[in-house]
Amino acid sequence: MKIGVITDSSAYLSKEQAAKYNIDVIPIPIIWGDKTYYDLVDIGFKEFYQKLADSKDLPTTSQPAIGEIQKHINKFVEQGYTDLIFIPISSGLSSSYNTVVSIAEQEKRINIHPFDPRVTCAGEADCAMLAGKLAMQGADVDLIMHDLEDLRNTLDVRFMVDNLNHLKRTGRLSNAASFVGSILKIKPILSMDVQNKGKISAIAKERQYKRAYNHIKKDFTELIKDVPYPVHLTIFHADDEEKENAWVSNYQESFPDVKVDQSIIGPVVGVHVGQHTIAMIWGRDIDSYFDEDGKPLSKEEIHSPVLNDD
Repeated sequence: MKIGVITDSSAYLSKEQAAKYNIDVIPIPIIWGDKTYYDLVDIGFKEFYQKLADSKDLPTTSQPAIGEIQKHINKFVEQGYTDLIFIPISSGLSSSYNTVVSIAEQEKRINIHPFDPRVTCAGEADCAMLAGKLAMQGADVDLIMHDLEDLRNTLDVRFMVDNLNHLKRTGRLSNAASFVGSILKIKPILSMDVQNKGKISAIAKERQYKRAYNHIKKDFTELIKDVPYPVHLTIFHADDEEKENAWVSNYQESFPDVKVDQSIIGPVVGVHVGQHTIAMIWGRDIDSYFDEDGKPLSKEEIHSPVLNDD
């Protein structure tokens, strides 16, 4: 059994992460007027947000073409892989997952195992890195899919957008009708229902940024206080490093036992949330799925009371 891993560019894996875990990344197309750009291939992070701020015409996104997906699958077939773990952006945000399921049903040369992370950005990245590390360490497909589901069960998301216009325009806010009318001075707190359909919804609203920040921090505090596993938190931004750095510094100080990382909201996700969005995704630290020697834990070891007590 030779197992490969594919994700898409909305995971915003660094080149180093993709290489380290042997993950293939399919770039997602961005449609802007009469031009098509590929996420972080021919439009960069800073370039995208500058163009978004200056352009009267606003972009949309599209799922990767079936032909493009097939090219990536073909590479694994040619290299003798028997199985492929495929982790696209949340099915609540794109039809990519359903496309992968259809391809998997028709593909006879290699066994394709679609996994819906029901999240994007850092959460999708964590799923891809877990799958990649497990495959490199000799785990079989059954254990990989089990651990991916276990990780997904621990994931949660909170984020703030500068305004809701982009989410409303692209139809990615599931309860947009709740915010009809003026939302000036309102800071909506958003999440993704990772444990359901992976859609974005506003779960609360505050009248000031500081109150919204404190609301999110209180949520995080309550939601992790009794979890029986080490927590990994990633804070990421849409072209607002100053705000991201302030969040990271505060969370590192307030939660010394939590591993805190940083990432970005790149162009494809930025189309829907807009500039200056700040977000955080957290869940079980993927390193806790392995023993001290880096070997995958069994299903029983992952959930053992002894492990949890540690």
